[in-house]
Amino acid sequence: MANYLGPKVKLSRRVGVPIADIPKHTSKRQLNPPGMHGYRGRRLRDYGVRLNEKQKLRYHYNVLEKQFRRLVKEAGTTKGNTGEVLLRLLEQRLDNVIRRLGWARTIWAARQMVVHGHIQVNGRKVDRPSFRVSQGDKITVKEKTHNMVRENMESMAGLVVPAWLSFDPSTLTANVEAVPTSDQIPFDVNMNLIVEFYR
Repeated sequence: MANYLGPKVKLSRRVGVPIADIPKHTSKRQLNPPGMHGYRGRRLRDYGVRLNEKQKLRYHYNVLEKQFRRLVKEAGTTKGNTGEVLLRLLEQRLDNVIRRLGWARTIWAARQMVVHGHIQVNGRKVDRPSFRVSQGDKITVKEKTHNMVRENMESMAGLVVPAWLSFDPSTLTANVEAVPTSDQIPFDVNMNLIVEFYR
């Protein structure tokens, strides 16, 4: 299946949590279950609970199922806690870093910014949203995109940039200072259920 292009609020309603930090997703009215009058349906069984938790994470990072499976497999073969490694791999995606810096309001806008070639990593244009940044990388925006990025930053005035990233607003330059840890990720999800889902 290709990338989801339909209404994004539907995804938030489906999993019951806001998957983007914008008013459209965070308002209480929007988090009613989908369907007529917010029909809730039957109670979820064990499989359904694990599936829902996995979908939350997938939608939050805008990752396809095939990519997600590959990341779970990589996290399983990497030294350390599988859930924490998976979160770290997702957090280090370039489109997610752009969102965390506040250069784009949503993950979908960040993805578009990367695909259209507005972002440079260490002086080179990178147009793959799945590009994994590493410690010491320098991220910049092309000159012609500065106005758009500044407008996005003004609309998200209260955003706090994570501690693993440093950011200079005057030059719109960011540096990856460290590897992200699970406590620095502002999205609440039960990683144990997700790891169990793929076993």
